[in-house]
Amino acid sequence: MARLADYFVLVAFGPHPRGSGEGQGQILQRFPEKDWEDNPFPQGIELFCQPSGWQLCPERNPPTFFVAVLTDINSERHYCACLTFWEPVEPTQEGPCAQDGAERDEEADEGGPGALPAPTPGPPGQLFAPKTLVLVSRLDHVEVFRNSLGLIYTIHVEGLNVGLENVVGNLLTCVIPLAGGSQRTISLGAGDRQVIQTPLSDSLPISRCSVALLFRQLGITNVLSLFCAALTEHKVLFLSRSYQRLSDACRGLLALLFPLRYSFTYVPILPAQLLEVLSTPTPFIIGVNAAFQAEAQELLDVIVADLDGGTVTVPECVHIPPLPEPLQSQTHSILSMVLDPELELADLAFPPPTTSISSLKMQDKELRAVFLRLFAQLLQGYRWCLHTVRIHPEPVIRFHKAAFLGQRGLVEDDFLMKVLEGMAFAGFVSERGVPYRPTDLFDELVAHEVVRMRADENHPQRVLRHVKELAEQLYKNENPYPAVAMHKVQRPGEASHLRRAPRPFPRLDEGMVQWIVDQAAAKMQGAPPAVKAEKRTTVPSGPPMTAIVERSGGLHGNSARRLEVVRNCISYVFEGKMLEAKKLLPAVLRALKGRAARRCLAQELHLHVQQSRAVLDHQQFDFVVRMMNCCLQDCTSLDEHGIAAALLPLVTAFCRKLSPGVTQFAYSCVQEHVVWSTPQFWEAMFYGDVQTHIRALYLEAAEDQDSFSAGEAPVQDERSALDVASEQRRLWPTLSREKQQELVQKEESTVFSQAIHYANRMSYLLLPLDSSKSRLLRERPGLGELESASNSLVTNSMAGSVAESYDTESGFEDAETCDVAGAVVRFINRFVDKVCTESGVTSDHLKGLHVMVPDIVQMHIETLEAVHRESKRLPPIQKPKLLRPRLLPGEECVLDGLRVYLLPDGREEGAGGPGGGPALLPAEGAVFLTTYRVIFTGMPTDPLVGEQVVVRSFPVAALTKEKRISVQTPVDQLLQDGLQLRSCTFQLLKMAFDEEVGSDSAELFRKQLHKLRYPPDIRGTFALTLGSAHTPGRPPRATKDKGPSFRTLSRNLVKNAKKTIGRQYVTRKKYSPPSWEHRGQPPPEDQEDEISVSEELEPSTLTPSSALKPSDRMTMSSLVERACCRDYQRLGLGTLSSSLSRAKSEPFRISPVNRMYAICRSYPGLLIVPQSVQDNALQRVSRCYRQNRFPVVCWRSGRSKAVLLRSGGLHGKGVVGLFKAQNAPSPGQSQADSSSLEQEKYLQAVVSSMPRYADASGRNTLSGFSSAHMGSHGKWGSVRASGRSGGLSTDVGSRLAGVGPPQANGAPADPGFLRPQRAALYIIGDKAQLKGVRPDPLQQWELVPIEVFEARQVKASFKKLLKACVPGCPATEPGPASFLRSLEDSEWLIQIHKLLQVSVLVVELLDSGSSVLVSLEDGWDITTQVVSLVQLLSDPFYRTLEGFRLLVEKEWLSFGHRFSHRGAHTLAGQSSGFTPVFLQFLDCVHQIHLQFPMEFEFSPFYLKFLGYHHVSRRFRTFLLDSDYERIELGLLYEEKGDRRAPQACRSVWEYVERLSKRTPVFYNYMYAPEDAEVLRPYSNVSNLKVWDFYTEETLAEGPPYDWELAQGPPEPPEEERPDGGAPQSRRRVVWPCYDSQPRAQPDAISRLLEEMQRLETELGRPPERWKDAWDRVKAAQRLEGRPDGRGTPGSLLVSSVPHHRRSLGVYLQEGPVGSTLSLSLDSDQSSGSSVSSSRQAARRSTSTLYSQFQTAESENRSYEGTLYKKGAFMKPWKARWFVLDKTKHQLRYYDHRADTECKGVIDLAEVEAVAPGTPAMGAPKTVDEKAFFDVKTTRRVYNFCAQDVPSAQQWVDQIQSCLSDA
Repeated sequence: MARLADYFVLVAFGPHPRGSGEGQGQILQRFPEKDWEDNPFPQGIELFCQPSGWQLCPERNPPTFFVAVLTDINSERHYCACLTFWEPVEPTQEGPCAQDGAERDEEADEGGPGALPAPTPGPPGQLFAPKTLVLVSRLDHVEVFRNSLGLIYTIHVEGLNVGLENVVGNLLTCVIPLAGGSQRTISLGAGDRQVIQTPLSDSLPISRCSVALLFRQLGITNVLSLFCAALTEHKVLFLSRSYQRLSDACRGLLALLFPLRYSFTYVPILPAQLLEVLSTPTPFIIGVNAAFQAEAQELLDVIVADLDGGTVTVPECVHIPPLPEPLQSQTHSILSMVLDPELELADLAFPPPTTSISSLKMQDKELRAVFLRLFAQLLQGYRWCLHTVRIHPEPVIRFHKAAFLGQRGLVEDDFLMKVLEGMAFAGFVSERGVPYRPTDLFDELVAHEVVRMRADENHPQRVLRHVKELAEQLYKNENPYPAVAMHKVQRPGEASHLRRAPRPFPRLDEGMVQWIVDQAAAKMQGAPPAVKAEKRTTVPSGPPMTAIVERSGGLHGNSARRLEVVRNCISYVFEGKMLEAKKLLPAVLRALKGRAARRCLAQELHLHVQQSRAVLDHQQFDFVVRMMNCCLQDCTSLDEHGIAAALLPLVTAFCRKLSPGVTQFAYSCVQEHVVWSTPQFWEAMFYGDVQTHIRALYLEAAEDQDSFSAGEAPVQDERSALDVASEQRRLWPTLSREKQQELVQKEESTVFSQAIHYANRMSYLLLPLDSSKSRLLRERPGLGELESASNSLVTNSMAGSVAESYDTESGFEDAETCDVAGAVVRFINRFVDKVCTESGVTSDHLKGLHVMVPDIVQMHIETLEAVHRESKRLPPIQKPKLLRPRLLPGEECVLDGLRVYLLPDGREEGAGGPGGGPALLPAEGAVFLTTYRVIFTGMPTDPLVGEQVVVRSFPVAALTKEKRISVQTPVDQLLQDGLQLRSCTFQLLKMAFDEEVGSDSAELFRKQLHKLRYPPDIRGTFALTLGSAHTPGRPPRATKDKGPSFRTLSRNLVKNAKKTIGRQYVTRKKYSPPSWEHRGQPPPEDQEDEISVSEELEPSTLTPSSALKPSDRMTMSSLVERACCRDYQRLGLGTLSSSLSRAKSEPFRISPVNRMYAICRSYPGLLIVPQSVQDNALQRVSRCYRQNRFPVVCWRSGRSKAVLLRSGGLHGKGVVGLFKAQNAPSPGQSQADSSSLEQEKYLQAVVSSMPRYADASGRNTLSGFSSAHMGSHGKWGSVRASGRSGGLSTDVGSRLAGVGPPQANGAPADPGFLRPQRAALYIIGDKAQLKGVRPDPLQQWELVPIEVFEARQVKASFKKLLKACVPGCPATEPGPASFLRSLEDSEWLIQIHKLLQVSVLVVELLDSGSSVLVSLEDGWDITTQVVSLVQLLSDPFYRTLEGFRLLVEKEWLSFGHRFSHRGAHTLAGQSSGFTPVFLQFLDCVHQIHLQFPMEFEFSPFYLKFLGYHHVSRRFRTFLLDSDYERIELGLLYEEKGDRRAPQACRSVWEYVERLSKRTPVFYNYMYAPEDAEVLRPYSNVSNLKVWDFYTEETLAEGPPYDWELAQGPPEPPEEERPDGGAPQSRRRVVWPCYDSQPRAQPDAISRLLEEMQRLETELGRPPERWKDAWDRVKAAQRLEGRPDGRGTPGSLLVSSVPHHRRSLGVYLQEGPVGSTLSLSLDSDQSSGSSVSSSRQAARRSTSTLYSQFQTAESENRSYEGTLYKKGAFMKPWKARWFVLDKTKHQLRYYDHRADTECKGVIDLAEVEAVAPGTPAMGAPKTVDEKAFFDVKTTRRVYNFCAQDVPSAQQWVDQIQSCLSDA
């Protein structure tokens, strides 16, 4: 029984103490005056009476009523029912009125019921003050409160003759039952009668209509999201203008949460003064008046539900997890069926007449029933996951969250995870987990109805029926007596509040009220206490749980077959059939990804443990440990599926004997898993074990008693721990005091003994075998966090932090292990503290445990030391022996092999991805560091792959990024340190160090690598140390040291030191080349590193004249030999002699002005400048340009005589200044102007040295050069466009427009291009530099501003390209899409596109006769790229091997591209990083090579070779930044000389030459150049291809660019088998990423050349060089003179691919050597006579492109027949056999039908019209004149005549259709 009301309070308006406009509430009277003992008076009631603040009002408002809820410190709820009415203010009380009437009116209205007459004002100036009657109660009977307060108000207003004191006294003394469904009638003594119904069960919430209202106001989706938000502990705020609605909404939301109880802040009506509560950090459910909406909007993490507007606003930062599917959608659909039953019938053709809609109260219960079902589905089977930790004196129950989630299949579910972790659920477990208690509707539902709910899932009507049944029960609980007696309560009359009240509310007589209260209290004491007999029962557990959704196991739907494999493998292991087990192991490891297989493994292993111990031999032990590790690697830290729990007893059972008295247990090998360092796992395990033991405790006792009644004992065993506990709780009150004590003590000691057991177990799994390796602190996140110390990999000793918190009683000071031991002790102590306090272990026992733990740990460390020592002595598992890599001559090992695993890095090939092929990676082997490379050699770990050797290497110099990683080793799944090394040769080594490699060795490896990668000085690089320090070769070491020995290191260090000392003098003395006398003889010994020149001096064509001073002469002679000079001579740009004698005929001269590198250090010694410019002026000109790189000529077109110049960008002054101020008069010029004047003169000199080209043929505007002019010298890669006249002229303009700033109408970029006079010189400069320049129309030069990218953009782009091609970790989404996306993000191809575009622009300008000066950035990066590409495109010489070498030497080396700086070759360049400018150039060349495969003498391999070696630092060629630096180091002239060290090539060119003699690997067999051909490649990104240099890989031998290393072992000869069978086949499997395809399948020509060499050696003839053989074959082909290039079947040469740019797959694969292989080697003869005669007139026609791929009989004849053709001028008509070929788009003719030799070709691409002709002289007489027709081409008109008119018509139609097809 409980009091209906605890307090009655009268609160009135009082002025604010500080005199502000707001008033405040004052308590006038409260009854009873002294607090009840069991329920003190709640503070702050006056705030809640007027939540919007106390204010006066100019009108009398109707009375309002609402219930506020206060929560006290014991989280008891107090319901404050407030009835407010308004009284006129006496003049004395009147306070200042802050707010105007309208607002007050609105606020006062808020609580008012429904529609009321508008309030009418009293006398003018009259104000009204609020007064509130408050009832405070712990019971929630809103209607009773409303009636009771209404009665008191009615008595006062209507002036009834009833004493108010009596009514208040009766109200305070009324006592009613809490629950049980009884009905109680009460009367307050004013002739009234009220009936109170108590609910049947007090555990079910009372909701009246609140839930239904909530759904009506907000709708289904909104309420569901509020429901999820409240459950997952978010902050929820309700807004409404009505207070009653606010408290209803909050009550409704709480009712939905049943059976969970909301345990955070709950304030349905929050007063305005307390609004700051909203910024509390804890979750809450709060209601606030809508007037304060603005304050609510400032809150960032609060979900706001506006009841009046029906919206729920979720802030961006808040994520409300939804219900798990399918529950979310099921709940949604049932809710809509309940709320809107019409929905189902809306589409029916004949809807039923009416549907019965439930009353609002009933609908409310139906909605609650839906949520009750939802909870039953969510928490189904929760009782199976309860752990009974104690039964007496009070039950202690724990919930095994991980097991619940695992078994429900909801591990990933965010919602359930948060609910289970929340406070509400913790309360649920402690309240409902108790096994013996009263049950309610939810317990029944979750235990008995689950099966029904599953069955009903897909039947909405059945679900609805179930919901209605549940709703009935809920309704009955609230209204047990439907036929309730009528209430009878007086109400005030209509509009009574408007009548003038006779007097204010009277002051009540306290004494009288108190007397009534005391009377009742005395009566109560006499009565016996009403004890409600609670009906307790055992709570039913219900069926075991199932997953919410039966998810299929995906990839590993564990079939019985897989489990069979696991069982077989284990039985093989224990039967000792190791080979069988080894075969099955990979399959088992794969199967163990599935949960069932892991469970099966644990069960099977349990069978092999006898008496908690199983001793295995070493191999068995290894197998068992591997399988356990594989099982555990997929366990999360929670261990949802109980796999770690099942294995925990096993890891302490399986062991092996290492030596007498030393046993190693499996736990020492399975520690590397995150689950062991998770405290929650250990707690769950501990509680589970305690439950087992406590159950056993009571079951054994029961068995002892029942032993006489046979047959019962086994039955009892079936009972679960909860059943046992329930039974014990039932018996507890009947037991004697002693018996109770005894049971409590037994339980406590059970828990205590388990705690000791677990302290041991934890020390087993947390202390590493090698305690020096303190792996736990570094790599176990759990412990790291608990340590609150840094979890980084660097600090692996935390001895400091451990020492002070160490337990002093443990009495040992082993400093070595202290850090590990301390961490473990603290971890175990925390665990022990938590579980022991939770499970009620006595404090003495707990203290004892704290003393024990350090001793346990220390003892275990000592036993482990012995185990560690012995396990070291074990012969290691047969790890593959280390494969020593092959080294280059002069390459030395710096660090011997460290054992590592090479892991897959995201390139699919090696991992056996969708591309097929076995998984070569992960591989185990060793990493070697040599002076030149980092090399991995090893074997795949997957035993099924076979004995393939895997090699990956890259030059140390190419390393771009190195990062430490922590990875799992593939075999044992241990977490290990690793390194990831990325190189700019597109290689990646992702390695995990084997456990035998100490962290110090790994660190040493890193340091050495770093030292080799960034030597302090360029002299430390491999190319320069190679072969220069003559140390006697070291004999190979017989024994391999473990790790690198310090001997090796010290030896290397000393050696390097010697080299450096030996070379120091070179820098000290200024370089002077040896005098002439010394030249002939070998240099003296001590000058070994000086410049040395070849013995046989090449007779120099340039004889230095005597005009030079002797010292100059030597410099000159050496300069003359440089590549530049040779090239200048070839181009006719002046010889040295002519420039010295100042021959005026030549426009340009070679100037030796820079021979001492005084003007510009980064330029070569000899430069080409205009004849008219004096040397002394050059110094001044150079000042205008960055880095003093003034414009010099680097190439001249042989045809148009235009020159290409290069320079650095301009300084601020210079051309720009000169253009800006060129028209201003300049009387007194300053010094600065003089240099820019010099510059202007210089440019003028360049212009004037060019022959004029201004002929009047209409070719003088750039946009109008005739196509013939362009066409005759130039090759666009397409086939069709060749003869179209309109094609090219517009193109130039648009291309320029594309490069320059684009114009809206697509006109050329610059109006200058349309001038009638074409500029003689175009200056290509950076747009940013040339801003604001207005070119003057009279100038002869013109600026072309373009936007270029900077070196740093190249660098960034390259980084991304590297990431795209070699990702480093497997892609999230397989397939090409992610690669292409990252490739696009890198923007690499866009940069290539820009380079090609600019280059083609320059080529066109040069071809049209204008000179071009390229002046970008500093003149050594992009300028070099553009200038080189332009020369390559314009001049066929540079497309030969020799020419390309010359081009690179001239433009890149001599003109000072900064190779060392861009390649970050030394320590100084480390910060700037690698910028692949040269590689980008090579990529551009590769793109051109793809489009014109017949124009290059060198093969694509040559480009890759240079791409690899320009970063490898194997050769000296690409070291240093300029000729000046090379001379300083004495490198420049070595390339020619010093032939005495044959073993090492110092120059890459020398190496290429040597190699080319041996093998045609750099040669392109399709080389068939066309004369004077200018290439114009397509540069759109769509035409570019990713260079395979970036993506290809050969794992068999590493990169193929170090040729000596790449030669695999020779193939064994075919041997006869002894039994006389046929010789075994020499076929072998070629894997795409393992074998080098060119080597495994050489193209036909290489194969034939090899075959010839082999035959020659067999015949005993000295084999001739491949080049000679090839040239001879080509010559023979020429002599045969087959014009159409068709060979006889079986002849050697195959026609090669057409010129057509799409022909990318041009590898002639090896075919059977007798097939039709014919190859048109030279296109000169392959075209017919008519074409060759018109060769000069126009560019070659497509026929030549096509004639190359005719094999013997493969003619394409679309239509053929005899026609008469008129010969050329004065020639007769002749009958010929004509063939129309639609495929090749040509008309060919032969002498007669059987003729195989084509006599001529008419290219249809050039045909302009086909028209009827007239019979001309000499025509056949018999023919009708309509049989004549003419074919008009761009060159001439052909006259034809057919035999008759129809055939003529037929021919015309055929030709027309062929043309239209095109």
